[in-house]
Amino acid sequence: MASRFSSSILAVLALTLALCTQGILGEIACEDLDQDKCAFAVSATSKRCVLEKQVRRSGEEVYTCRASEIKADAYLRDYVETDHCVSACGVDRKSLGISSDSLLEAHFTQKLCSTPCYEYCPNIVDLYFSLAAGEGVFLPKLCEAQKGDVRRGMSEIRSSGMVAPGPIKPVKFTAAPAVSPSYY
Repeated sequence: MASRFSSSILAVLALTLALCTQGILGEIACEDLDQDKCAFAVSATSKRCVLEKQVRRSGEEVYTCRASEIKADAYLRDYVETDHCVSACGVDRKSLGISSDSLLEAHFTQKLCSTPCYEYCPNIVDLYFSLAAGEGVFLPKLCEAQKGDVRRGMSEIRSSGMVAPGPIKPVKFTAAPAVSPSYY
């Protein structure tokens, strides 16, 4: 009980510190962020920031931060994710781009659905909620499945959560002669 209480206090303190830091930083432009703050940040225009890697002709790798076309909820604008949430949710600040692929990994989904992440890290949860929805999966349902049958939850994502129903009435197939197209 005491550990739950202390972790809740730490989460509230981390969130408060993050919000205070946001006020000090002013309006965020993704292009102004360095690679250590880019991933999981949201600009003043509510666009999510993404880290990109470019390889120059010399072979040198250069990392840049830019605004994506993916919008976050308006209450998240001007937001840089806290180190606490990055750790609690199992994400990596060096992530390149934005992808739903990590939702297929059971270990990641367990961390995302854990109380320290799901209850106290709205930015990361909002991002993966949107990514899951794009795959036809409802994140709360996936988290519920995570508590029970992990394989079932993963199979829902792999199939985009949609399964075509079978025919209501028997379907009668008729054979037609195969005709190849002829071009004159």
